[in-house]
Amino acid sequence: MNKLIAEFIGTAVLVLIGCGAAVLGGDAIGQVGIAFAFGLAIVAMAYAIGPISGCHINPAVSLALYIDGRLELMSMIQHWVAQFAGALAGALILWAIVGSNASLGQNGWGPGYLGEYSMLSALIFEVVFTAIFVVVILGSTGERAAPHFAGLAIGLTLVAIHLVGIQVTGVSVNPARSFGPAILVGGDALAQLWLFIVAPLAGGALGGLLYRFKILKV
Repeated sequence: MNKLIAEFIGTAVLVLIGCGAAVLGGDAIGQVGIAFAFGLAIVAMAYAIGPISGCHINPAVSLALYIDGRLELMSMIQHWVAQFAGALAGALILWAIVGSNASLGQNGWGPGYLGEYSMLSALIFEVVFTAIFVVVILGSTGERAAPHFAGLAIGLTLVAIHLVGIQVTGVSVNPARSFGPAILVGGDALAQLWLFIVAPLAGGALGGLLYRFKILKV
């Protein structure tokens, strides 16, 4: 239960800080600031709850760990429930602060959304960059990884991913992160939510398979 509570809190904090930076401070801090908000939230949670739950706070990461044999199926499902619930809680807190659900840092694509990239571009970005993110996570938390540096490596990777992709999709690489805001905002955010669940899970599976079949293992 401690692990699930930690995953709930960690995912809520990720949504609250990352999406909060976009909604409350986006005009002042810009794309770079938003990227660092998401990355620093991961770094903070990695050291805060990592010793408790491993700090997945992302269903795609939990799936990759399951595929690589580091997590049991029932534990993965329990992590998913905690993560999606935490993301919704984080979005609710942000909504209470903002006072409106017009924008909660939701993901999207197409006309009217940031760089107005196509659905195909969004799909490719989310699959490929989730796979990259998962590879970094699995590698930096492996048996031969340098101790105590995983949180920093993972957080900085998420910063880099946001620097590349904010204009494409707002960057999900995390189904829970997309779920919370979309449920409250509705409209296009909810209609497009399927991509931000399917694509990151596909990318997470791809990253997990690279380790499962020892393609990237030493």
